[in-house]
Amino acid sequence: MILVIKKSDNDGRLAKVPQYLTTDWTIEVADDKDQKAFAKALASADACVSMNWARDTPAAPRLKLLHLPGAGTDEIVVDAVPAHAAICNVYEHEIGMAEYVIAAMLQWVIPLHELQDTLRRGRWQGSHLFGPMHGELFAKTLGIVGYGRIGREVAGRARAFGMKLLACSQTPRPGDGLVDKVQSMEGLRSMLGESDFVLISLPLSDNTRGIIGARQLAAMKSTGVLINVARGALVDEEALFSACRDHRIGGAIIDTWYRYPSDPTQACQPSRFAFRELDNVIMTPHASAWTDQLASRRNRVIAENLNRLARGEPLINVVRSATQERVG
Repeated sequence: MILVIKKSDNDGRLAKVPQYLTTDWTIEVADDKDQKAFAKALASADACVSMNWARDTPAAPRLKLLHLPGAGTDEIVVDAVPAHAAICNVYEHEIGMAEYVIAAMLQWVIPLHELQDTLRRGRWQGSHLFGPMHGELFAKTLGIVGYGRIGREVAGRARAFGMKLLACSQTPRPGDGLVDKVQSMEGLRSMLGESDFVLISLPLSDNTRGIIGARQLAAMKSTGVLINVARGALVDEEALFSACRDHRIGGAIIDTWYRYPSDPTQACQPSRFAFRELDNVIMTPHASAWTDQLASRRNRVIAENLNRLARGEPLINVVRSATQERVG
């Protein structure tokens, strides 16, 4: 069977897929910038690994599987993917993201870098001698907006710190031992007003774009901290900047943004607003999931699905099932 990997996706992140394969696959790297070469590769592909599939993607008559090397489907035009092909994705990012959220909240209440910098200058502010006191996570309330894989991983770790946990989701349901219950999104405003930290961990869709705007930010505590590790577009850019700048909320921890560079040599500010000038914002470059173990876990899942496909077994992490009889 033939697996096509786009040249633009062949940046080392899929390097371990071959070592996890136990079935017979020929792997071809196709230059997706060369439409003729890419079309030729897709014409014989049984599977393709890519994070995007445009409407003008060349025909793939034998395709049985489009496998995303990540979780988000916002760059996949689903109805442009051949109906005889399944679409699957991978997760595995929730571990690193949950650790990031805990680390960021700890940094917010216990500013280690600032305390270290002060002592390196011979100053003892922040000590038991002179104060001021730093905070604790214990008994703080964490409100989780979007209670999926990431939300649950964060909840398990936050509970170990003695935090109170609240959650709302587009799919409300009973509690799971970590949260008492998962409210519907109608409970969002109330949850915002109760939370010391608000974690945004929703997928981006037409229904969730801009779900946190000026009205929602106004419902937060004046000391509340917004944490966005999901997608920048879930939170209104200008409204968040204004709320932080004017100290209407305590601040923000932002890992997902509104502007991204096209290559690593390009300098690119992540927003049209000067978040970098605000002292109540922690900024990171979409790094929360990017751990030294992520690629291995994701490669293992991709290879598992390729093995399953080759053996005719049910696939895992199915975003869309094949809806017609497959060709070939």
